[in-house]
Amino acid sequence: MTDPEITEELIASHGLKPDEFGRIVEVLGRQPTFTELGIFSAMWNEHCSYKSSRKWLRTLPTDGPQVICGPGENAGVVDIGDGQAVVFKMESHNHPSYIEPYQGAATGVGGILRDVFTMGARPVAAMNSLSFGDPEHPRTRQLVNGVVGGIGGYGNSFGVPTVGGEVRFHRSYNGNCLVNAFAAGIVNADSVFYSAASGVGMPVVYLGARTGRDGVGGATMASAEFDDTIEEKRPAVQVGDPFTEKRLLEACLELMRTGAVISIQDMGAAGLTCSAVEMGDKGGLGIRLRLDDVPQRDESMTAYEMMLSESQERMLMVLRPDREAEARQIFEKWELDFAIVGETIPEDRFVVLLGNEVQADIPLSRLASAAPEYDRPWVPSDAAEPLAAVPRIDPIDGLKSLISSPNHASRRWIYEQYDSMVMADTVRGPGFGAAVVRVHGSGKMLAFTSDVTPRYVRACPEEGGKQAVAEAYRNLCAVGAEPFATTDNLNFGNPEKPEIMGQLVGAIKGIGAACAALGMPIVSGNVSLYNETDGEPILPTPTIGAVGLIASGDRLISGEVRDGHVALVIGDTSGHLGQSALLAEAFNREDGDAPPVDLTAELRNGRFIRENHQLIRACTDLSDGGLAMAAFELAEAAGVGVVLDSGDMEQLFGEDQARYLVACNFDQAEALMIAAGRTGVPIASAGRFGGSAVRFGTSSAPLEELSAQFQTTFSTVFD
Repeated sequence: MTDPEITEELIASHGLKPDEFGRIVEVLGRQPTFTELGIFSAMWNEHCSYKSSRKWLRTLPTDGPQVICGPGENAGVVDIGDGQAVVFKMESHNHPSYIEPYQGAATGVGGILRDVFTMGARPVAAMNSLSFGDPEHPRTRQLVNGVVGGIGGYGNSFGVPTVGGEVRFHRSYNGNCLVNAFAAGIVNADSVFYSAASGVGMPVVYLGARTGRDGVGGATMASAEFDDTIEEKRPAVQVGDPFTEKRLLEACLELMRTGAVISIQDMGAAGLTCSAVEMGDKGGLGIRLRLDDVPQRDESMTAYEMMLSESQERMLMVLRPDREAEARQIFEKWELDFAIVGETIPEDRFVVLLGNEVQADIPLSRLASAAPEYDRPWVPSDAAEPLAAVPRIDPIDGLKSLISSPNHASRRWIYEQYDSMVMADTVRGPGFGAAVVRVHGSGKMLAFTSDVTPRYVRACPEEGGKQAVAEAYRNLCAVGAEPFATTDNLNFGNPEKPEIMGQLVGAIKGIGAACAALGMPIVSGNVSLYNETDGEPILPTPTIGAVGLIASGDRLISGEVRDGHVALVIGDTSGHLGQSALLAEAFNREDGDAPPVDLTAELRNGRFIRENHQLIRACTDLSDGGLAMAAFELAEAAGVGVVLDSGDMEQLFGEDQARYLVACNFDQAEALMIAAGRTGVPIASAGRFGGSAVRFGTSSAPLEELSAQFQTTFSTVFD
């Protein structure tokens, strides 16, 4: 096939600016071939090169005594003691999920699982963070059903428990939903595998499923805004097969145990191109690929298509040459393709051959390192207007406005479609706070959570970034876990707009400050930009995934409230209603500032919860909906009523930070009061649990009635 002429239109269709194309010509010393243009486009797009965010990502804290491997590999690796480590990462599949909800979400799960097991870890938990448009929007119901079906269909079939997550609805996501997928796995700390190639003349081996045309150009598509040509992008969405991925997992882990693997890389965004270039660049070597040897679903595929295909369930490996027969036998046993498709070379070149003709010959290190890095102009977000007067509302009516909204109603309709108990190590699954999973064969447990409040980030990006980390910290502390590391998924609009770039910069500053103060370094992550449709951006959504360690079972806080328990609030309450859930749901308002985050108080109060775990029967942090929502959720989960002394709207629905609601017996409450007095931790009695009603001050309603509303809202809207 003759290469098309390299025109301005062709360059633009590859997501490249004229000056970026000029840089390509400079690197090559000539005009690129069509295949080379595709390769540069894949490696230099926003999704793969982070060209708009690298400057700011470098400011994040990534080190700590617990960190074995920080950002730069497929996933982060953190020491959990006893020679074991947890491997985890969060990554977006936003654009594909809007175009093709089921497959977009399914392959998002598949990709994040590969990121984990390519490091040698067996996946033990998955989560997701989902953002959809207005529930009344004509596409929202289809997107919710497709995305949830895709996540459950892939995760359940693969056999990994989906243990937690979050979902939100806002009109800003009408044309661009967000699907952020998280996975974690366990590995022996001395058996982690990395992607850097080593040794000259080592075979480069293709593993897994065959290459097809699905997903060609997917990474470039993920680095562009949407417009009315969205349907034309459907072929750029990959198709997943969880059963093949399960076999790929088992084959890779079996091969890794033999000592035959030098390095290994998942074929994710930009497929064969990105995996080969990253392995060579990290190892300071060149790579020669022979595409005739690549297993293909269609033998008529061009070099361009093979290099940019994002077909799923594939890996690339550098193998010890004397172990080829053993490795091949393992993959044939698992009925997976195994093909030597190239070798490492000493020259700094990325050479691609098809039919004995050179399709691409690029300086490999320049392909990786010469990608543009922009210091984009940015402006700080405008200060939020002061909160206007908020009308008084009956507190039970305020609660009803929350639990009748899909934003705050029970998510049971979603998580019952996920298998949260497969592998039999889930201690605390979806539905309330952080999830907890046993580290099999040990007394340890891991806690997982995913958090962000986009309305806070829009109002004040720096405080909103802090709050996302702080809420994750609180969710882990509330189950007794020691928070120790985070992953981020930074979802924003077009960074070429200074106000959007300002949101990104502010959020990263806040995230960095909170991670440093709370001892939770960022060890992996993903940036997803250009989340806009027809120029309308999403709410800034920097999702934080966090992991904590529960060293022994007796430190776990996982009980339910019961009749007679005292309700205590840990932390200061001033009644902050700006940007609150009550304001949005009861009054359809999004004004005021984000609540300030006192990181010293967060650290102190979280430590207090962990150090006094033996006195606490049930615990939750206070976030959306404040004390009223937290008390109702604890009561509803246990089928026990609750009486809160205050009927004051600010006291009940304010979203002040660094706060927890604790339930315990009277004598334990006294002991907590004494301990708080010694350590300077604010603590106050808020009421008690018991009876069959929810009472806030003098206003009340039957728990049974409120519970029915809470449990049926979501299914009524989306089933």
